[in-house]
Amino acid sequence: MLDVAAHFAEEGSLARVIPGFRARPQQVEMAEAIARAIKGNRALVAEAGTGTGKTFAYLVPALLSGGKVIISTGTKTLQDQLFHRDLPAVRKALKLPLSVALLKGRQNYACHYHIAHAQIEGRFHSREDASHIRTIGKWLLTTTTGDKAECTGVPEDATVWLAATSTRDNCLGQECPNAKECFVMGARRTAQEADVVVVNHHLFFADVMLRDEGMGELLPACNTVVFDEAHQLPETASMFFGDSASTGQMLDLARDTRTEALIAARDFPPLQEATRSLEKAARDLRLAIPGENARLGYEQVADKADFVGALDAVEKELENFLTLAESQAERSEGLEKCWQRGTELHTRVTNWRRLNQPDTIRWVEVFSQSAALNTTPLRVAEIFRKQIEGNAKSWIFASATLAVGKNFSHYNAELGLDALDPPPETGMWGSPFDYAEQAVLYAPDRMPDPNSPDFLDAVIERAVPVIRAAQGRTFVLCTSLRAMKIIHEGLESRFHRQALDFPLLIQGQASRSELLERFRQLGNAVLVASQSFWEGVDVPGDALSVVIIDKLPFAPPDDPVLKARVDWIEKQGKNPFMEYQLPRAVISMKQGAGRLIRSERDRGVLMVCDPRMISKPYGRRVWQSLPAMRRTRIEDEVVSFLETLPPPALSK
Repeated sequence: MLDVAAHFAEEGSLARVIPGFRARPQQVEMAEAIARAIKGNRALVAEAGTGTGKTFAYLVPALLSGGKVIISTGTKTLQDQLFHRDLPAVRKALKLPLSVALLKGRQNYACHYHIAHAQIEGRFHSREDASHIRTIGKWLLTTTTGDKAECTGVPEDATVWLAATSTRDNCLGQECPNAKECFVMGARRTAQEADVVVVNHHLFFADVMLRDEGMGELLPACNTVVFDEAHQLPETASMFFGDSASTGQMLDLARDTRTEALIAARDFPPLQEATRSLEKAARDLRLAIPGENARLGYEQVADKADFVGALDAVEKELENFLTLAESQAERSEGLEKCWQRGTELHTRVTNWRRLNQPDTIRWVEVFSQSAALNTTPLRVAEIFRKQIEGNAKSWIFASATLAVGKNFSHYNAELGLDALDPPPETGMWGSPFDYAEQAVLYAPDRMPDPNSPDFLDAVIERAVPVIRAAQGRTFVLCTSLRAMKIIHEGLESRFHRQALDFPLLIQGQASRSELLERFRQLGNAVLVASQSFWEGVDVPGDALSVVIIDKLPFAPPDDPVLKARVDWIEKQGKNPFMEYQLPRAVISMKQGAGRLIRSERDRGVLMVCDPRMISKPYGRRVWQSLPAMRRTRIEDEVVSFLETLPPPALSK
């Protein structure tokens, strides 16, 4: 086996190239375990505590292995960091002439065909969009990758990108007149030829689905697959191994068909009329479902007359649309593609209505402007295991949060890894940080029950003295949007009454990256946030000294997917709380807690307001899974600790 440890030594290759590199025993041990798994074509499930340096721990043995490597990450941010920073540094240190490719989802690449059509049609929601499409058109003449992240003149979240990129639905594939210059196909070709390919979990599973449909491989055949942020895999797999038909897809289909018909079938008005009827039916379906930002079980909508009538209308309009679209399909590649999309969408809607599989759940998700009819498998274990079996590859699953206590059985069972022969190896490497010295875990005494109407008021009252002592510098992580809004309003009121001049931010005011940058720059801010800030957020240094968590992060019991999984587990004669709900909550809790200490110099307080962590037997499982911080229930001790911290560095 290659001597990977030598590269991590004080005078090793990494130290010679990477400024400030310091070897950590945990990092070396993890790298050696990964090297053994790669050599033996085995699966390894590896938990590495914050600060271990897991990225270098898997990059060094993976790059030294000599085979093709796919690295899949949970977020586009980490994907870019790997490709632009970490991989070049390790490749340079190891002096390996490896080719490396970054492969993103197609929505990240400009599309010549759709940009040309958008410019011809000239219909935009705003003058800003019209200006942006001109900027994109000029950039298109010089870019070699088509990656929209490189088009600095247009924000990545600008609505105009919907008209300037393709989707799987509206891509014309080899029939496209711009196929030879297509950036998506170019990125895929580069990936197939590269030694190392960096993707994200969504793209990995999208490729799995394409392979299952016999449509060829997007990702190259490889020797090693590394999943970073592997704790996200069960949820991502559930989404991709299920199915969905949304009113947004119907509106997109109607719009794209109208655009194509104006070019290729202007003399056939019935198709234009059919697209408008389909749009109305789609919007009526959304309006027939109450609420927004909600998930509803099939039984909650199936017998509602408004919903059933609206769904009947959607099916009828899709059938009428298909008849007319098929009659015009041969007039252009674009119209033929629209007809094919309509056929697939109609099939998904009818399958959703008629589905009767005990291991699959039907449910509806409603947003402010759209609704989706979803099917989700209750277990992805068998489907995922099939992707591993029969492939002479090593599979590395790495994250800071995979185990419950020291046990990986929950994670392995969710992905079917426990049924592999041989079973996966597991490893746990703790953080090198001195948590007992650097951090305090504070569980406030005499907190009301989390279901009590007084609970959130109590959270706010207990939080204010801690925030004051920390001079701001606080994340308040909430388990629901409702709690986030109430806590934000309560803090705002108390800050005003007590003349506390701490900038108060809330999730939704701006994009996540903008809010984080603002938080770091201000130096004494308080950010109240929900689910999207529990993980993948890195604020090292003095800008963050307190993380407050309102409740243990159990999924809402009325969530239709959770309810169906609980019922399914009960039918197997098992305890769904201990086998599914608690392990998931523990992993989420570890993610939230991981926001606090990000370097050897950081110091701070993790405040968990939920009394169940102390009062309930299962709370001990949560308690034991958190880092070995000094524990206290006394507010004065927390205040004293925070008052020893250096003052915040305020922006000018």
